Amino acid sequence: MSEFAEIKKWLEDTKDEPLEEMGSFFEKRVGGYEAHMAGWKKNYEWMARLVPAEAKALLDIGCGTGLELDEIYRLHPSISVTGIDLEQAMLDLLKKKHGSKKLSVICGDYFQVPFGQECFDVAVSFETLHHFKAEEKLIVFKKLYGCLKAGGCYIQGDYAAESEEMEAYLFAERERRRKQSGIPEGVFVHFDTPLTLEHEMQLLREAGFDRVECLGCLEERNTPMIRAVK
Repeated sequence: MSEFAEIKKWLEDTKDEPLEEMGSFFEKRVGGYEAHMAGWKKNYEWMARLVPAEAKALLDIGCGTGLELDEIYRLHPSISVTGIDLEQAMLDLLKKKHGSKKLSVICGDYFQVPFGQECFDVAVSFETLHHFKAEEKLIVFKKLYGCLKAGGCYIQGDYAAESEEMEAYLFAERERRRKQSGIPEGVFVHFDTPLTLEHEMQLLREAGFDRVECLGCLEERNTPMIRAVK
């Protein structure tokens, strides 16, 4: 059975379950979050290895409790990090782990929080952008492009839809559930809507990145690592 077929079956089995608002979803799950995400450790380690050795300033959007930062700090202990996340409890745990490092945290919506202009050598995100539409992602990608210095790179590890059919189905199902749950447009909800790899990479090119490459995928689930260079 293909991944799409498995997801479709699961969604049909859970079709009456209500959607949850994004912040509320993660607030309820802070305690078990790191254990739940432990299976991605090889990806966190890979992302850390991709951070250029000479990088001095890094932006992490949707940083959560900093599982990727655990590995980045291990390889780059003196790097300065700015982390942005919607959930304060996640950031509190991140600060508890890495309070002695060069770390600034911002509790907020990374669509709204300014990233600055040409102030970071590298930006990263892991498993955060697969909840948004293409036009919403393009906004963030343009902000990421603008905040990077010339020659800087953005590294992303995230789900990808295996086909355009899967991509369209998931967006339609999210909107059906949004209406069913009475959640208005503009409210972030926790529901996976990944784009295809081709669509994701095209958006990064539209945002201005000169070189966009897929570096491969470690896990069975379609979660490619992408690097985009300014």
